[in-house]
Amino acid sequence: MVESVNDKHKYLRALKAAFPHTVPVLTGFLVLGMTYGVLMATKGYSVIWSVLMSAIAFCGSMQFVAITLLTVAFNPVEAFVLSLLVNARHLFYGISMLEKYKGLGKIRYFLIYVLCDETFSISSSVEPPEGVHRREFYLFISLLDYLYWVFGTFLGGVLGAVISFDTSGMDFALTALFVVLFLEQMKRRENRINGVIGVVGTVLGLVIFGPGNLVIPSMGIILVVLLARRWFACN
Repeated sequence: MVESVNDKHKYLRALKAAFPHTVPVLTGFLVLGMTYGVLMATKGYSVIWSVLMSAIAFCGSMQFVAITLLTVAFNPVEAFVLSLLVNARHLFYGISMLEKYKGLGKIRYFLIYVLCDETFSISSSVEPPEGVHRREFYLFISLLDYLYWVFGTFLGGVLGAVISFDTSGMDFALTALFVVLFLEQMKRRENRINGVIGVVGTVLGLVIFGPGNLVIPSMGIILVVLLARRWFACN
């Protein structure tokens, strides 16, 4: 019984420590999730389908893209390539989280599954406070962000089913969230050079490869520059 009570307190401490870090994501994901749910409703999909999509796929930006894919003739090859291009960034920051999630046991599989841009932004830059275990701390950051997205989708699906209004421009909410996260990271002095490298690499990718093919080349440019910078710093 004593051990059970201690476990309960352990999780509560971790939840209280993790929640404040996720508040910006809460506000963003509620808006974005509702936007996604509304857009799905305007295409004729019920709240059940939009919630299942968010709960299983959980790939924000690709979910918005998939709305169009679901309303045209299905092309599996095109869908695969497009998904790879949109989500390729996960390969880069997923690798950087291997050390962070090392030693967390089986829970790391869930952490990997629900890792998204916003969760990465938080988990990569914060450490659990004294008295809070890393395992529970990172678990609640990931779980809360995941639930915010699913709940926001549910609200949007319900809203879109009962209210009719012009949805033009609503999908810009995702872009706005990325901009806010970028600016938040740039507040830290040690992140600014990497931010500049990211912007310049993206502009080069846009100029050289065009807007339809810039994602993978831009990430390649950024990766090469970051690795070169690290090599010169170590030599």
